[in-house]
Amino acid sequence: MTDQPSLHVATDDQDHVAARPRLEYFPISFFASVLGMAGATIALQRAERFLGLPFSISGILLVVSLALFLTIATFYGLKAARHPDAVRREFAHPVKINFFATLSINLLLFGIAFLRLNSDVSRLFWMAGAALHIVFTLIILSAWMQRTTVQIQHINPAWFIPVVGNILVPIAGVEHAPAEVSWFFFSIGLIFWLALLTIVLHRIIFYPPLPERLRPTLFILIAPPAVGFISYLRLMEHDVSGFTLDGFARVLYYVALFLLVLLLAQARQFVTLPFYISWWAYSFPVAAITIATVLMVSRTNLWVFQGLAYALLIGLGALIVVLVFRTTVAIVQRKICVEDE
Repeated sequence: MTDQPSLHVATDDQDHVAARPRLEYFPISFFASVLGMAGATIALQRAERFLGLPFSISGILLVVSLALFLTIATFYGLKAARHPDAVRREFAHPVKINFFATLSINLLLFGIAFLRLNSDVSRLFWMAGAALHIVFTLIILSAWMQRTTVQIQHINPAWFIPVVGNILVPIAGVEHAPAEVSWFFFSIGLIFWLALLTIVLHRIIFYPPLPERLRPTLFILIAPPAVGFISYLRLMEHDVSGFTLDGFARVLYYVALFLLVLLLAQARQFVTLPFYISWWAYSFPVAAITIATVLMVSRTNLWVFQGLAYALLIGLGALIVVLVFRTTVAIVQRKICVEDE
């Protein structure tokens, strides 16, 4: 009986005990949600410009995306201050390490989103994002090369994030720096995409399926060629007056489109998955192929691309609504920010 009181803790103590682990397990992958929101913002901006949408909500979505980024950055900053060992464990993890680059990619996306709204703000986001991303690229690539614990089972499409994120740089970069800077980043992203694509396909085809938690990352396969198409158009339009499309641009776009169709043909394996924060991996790739398709409309004026663009916009909007709802429910039910998230 003398031990019984020790089993009961005051309410304030309970809240403190419960709060600490949740902050300690706040995942770096949460920044992927900002990728989806910012990507959807840019998709709406392009649709409003090239498709003449009868409404304009991209400004609202941009504010929401910024607020989400600042909120997540604040919580992760608190985690880094209070639980630095937890951050080091994530950085040492063969999968989670790749999501650190989503921080710099977020900055690059905001640089793109502000490009036609405020050039000075866009430049600040772009400079911070480009500088930070090349640092992450060097650090993470070095970690891949030096660590002896990495195994083929650790490979998944999230490995594209650190190096292929470089392809984003020219989209705003051609406005803020000499073109050679943008070509530098584009070249890194493109070549490493091709190299990693071979490794990832080898892992997917010849080894057991990805764990449920990582299966949504298969949609990341769509992002490199879709973003590559957008970035290549920006580079060529800057270098060649009157440029519209060429064979290489079409190859990038149609590879991205085929990968989307390939994954949608396997939709059953995705819709039956329980919710994880990794579901946000669906969002940015879908936003990227949506933006690419809107650009195809502007370059070709073909009705098939216009219809596809509207379908993708509707699908992207529905996807974002579902992801926000499921994430909110998971937060309320305390299923996020737990060990091994």
